[in-house]
Amino acid sequence: MTHGAGAGDLRTRLRLWRATPGRGPRGIVWLPAPRGVGSERKGAQILAGTWHLAGEVIEAPGALPWDLTPGSTPFEMMLHGQGWLDDVMAAGRAGATERARDWVLDWARRYGGGRGPGWSPSLTGRRLLRWISHAPALLTGLADTDRGLLLQAIYAQAGYLARHSGDAAPGLPRLEALVGLLYGGLTLDGQARMADIAVAGLERALGEDVDAEGGIEARNPEALLEVAILLGWAIDALRARGPVPRGLASAQARIVPTLRALTHADGTLARFHGGGPGREGRLAQVPASSDRPARGDGGLAMGFLTMAQGGTTLIADAAPPPTGPVSGSAHASTLAFELTSGSCPVVVNCGPGGAFGRDWHRAGRATASHSTLSLDGWSTARIGPLIEVDGRRVAPLVQPPGRVQWSRSDGPEGSTAIMAHDGYGPGFGLTHLRRLVLSTDGGNLSGEDALRATTAADKERLQAARLAAREEPEDGLTFRIRFHLHPDAEAGLEPDGRAVTIACPSGEAWLFRMGDRTRGDGAARAALSLEPSVHLDPARLHPRPARQVVLSGRVLTYAATIDWTLTRIRATTDPAARPDDQQGRPPT
Repeated sequence: MTHGAGAGDLRTRLRLWRATPGRGPRGIVWLPAPRGVGSERKGAQILAGTWHLAGEVIEAPGALPWDLTPGSTPFEMMLHGQGWLDDVMAAGRAGATERARDWVLDWARRYGGGRGPGWSPSLTGRRLLRWISHAPALLTGLADTDRGLLLQAIYAQAGYLARHSGDAAPGLPRLEALVGLLYGGLTLDGQARMADIAVAGLERALGEDVDAEGGIEARNPEALLEVAILLGWAIDALRARGPVPRGLASAQARIVPTLRALTHADGTLARFHGGGPGREGRLAQVPASSDRPARGDGGLAMGFLTMAQGGTTLIADAAPPPTGPVSGSAHASTLAFELTSGSCPVVVNCGPGGAFGRDWHRAGRATASHSTLSLDGWSTARIGPLIEVDGRRVAPLVQPPGRVQWSRSDGPEGSTAIMAHDGYGPGFGLTHLRRLVLSTDGGNLSGEDALRATTAADKERLQAARLAAREEPEDGLTFRIRFHLHPDAEAGLEPDGRAVTIACPSGEAWLFRMGDRTRGDGAARAALSLEPSVHLDPARLHPRPARQVVLSGRVLTYAATIDWTLTRIRATTDPAARPDDQQGRPPT
């Protein structure tokens, strides 16, 4: 990989020259324990020459990372951010530390003076945090010349962040830059002032980026988890030198209950808005409790409605999707839900496709990739033109639903959620209404999905849409309600064609059945089918084949309703698979 001294390089080199601390001691006065929880499997793949970053796989056994030829900017950025150091150091293989040390030193020789693509504040903070976290291993046994080179590169990056961490985009990128700077200030000899700059920046950023309910604007549960982990690292480091700043402690107290609400019974996160289930071991890094109690007010958690009964968790998207610069990975998932029973994920969303390339990234954002209703060929929001955010080009969501409504009630029979959105209103005059009832024992979910054109203006828009599509009146407008199943589940269509049996590896089994009650002319043509789907798990090298239950219908007049039920017909054969905590939370 070759980078010339373009205008960007020259500007970065000048900034770095101005920011690098002057003559003085070069040493680390505090060696923190490694903080990242890497994947031994991914580390072994990297050491064998398989690099799977940002949806691209490069096979290059024996090659230096900086000699690879990335096919995309996201791959290049992740390579230079060096978050993968956690995986390599976790591999535990002979020579892993030596390889990591060689790769870090080679980066310092090639790019430590300000060249290359890795100098956005967020990437610099990510890289510096890893270098400092693994410094005990990286510095051990180095020759004086190499040790001096590595320390000089660490000081230069910390100085760069002291001046430019404020240039990072809000949210996770800004937190990465500031926590990297904080670790520089706490560990580098003579640079304590950097810690003061970082703390002031963190308090300001957390006040702006984490709302009063503990959510972030991107509404990505996994991104919130990463914010919580970075914040935890910052708090632990600061606690060693004195009281934790109030702004940091307050942000952690807000975030932890929200993360608990977004965690399924099996300990994985809800998969929405670009977030996956959370890398193995990451949730364990979040405190199991905070100064605030677990959310029990029945309100939304970062825009998600959660219900938990009898070891079953249901998490539904009950708010408009994010838009603007933070929405580059947001999904058109309004009113979609996921349901997990104990250790058995039953209904899921397809997940984030960014780990498998641009096309999968785009496909994973569509409404059809979520467990909700969609009109054929349409999503509840569109993907807009590319914009630049923190050195990356992203496509934000545009034209989201203008109004999303919800209500929740709890009674002796269970929990009821009623939700609606007008995402199909501007084009078709239709409102999607969804009613979900989860029984007290968690063994039955009753659902009702409806499309309605209620006002005269709505009916006119629906008629105009039909004319534009040149539909015959008897054809109606096609809609489908999708229930994506986890790939580990086995599914089979019942002989009557109106039900699907779903069997989990734990021995648990569920029956999905199309309701006998139908209302509205459109529901009279409802049909059930079992079709192929896909499961997009960032931890895998390739998308996994899966199945989906699909209810199809047509809106013939101005309304259509389909009822359905999902019932547990066999309990798990593994008692340990049903957690005692019905709320779902990060494990202790």
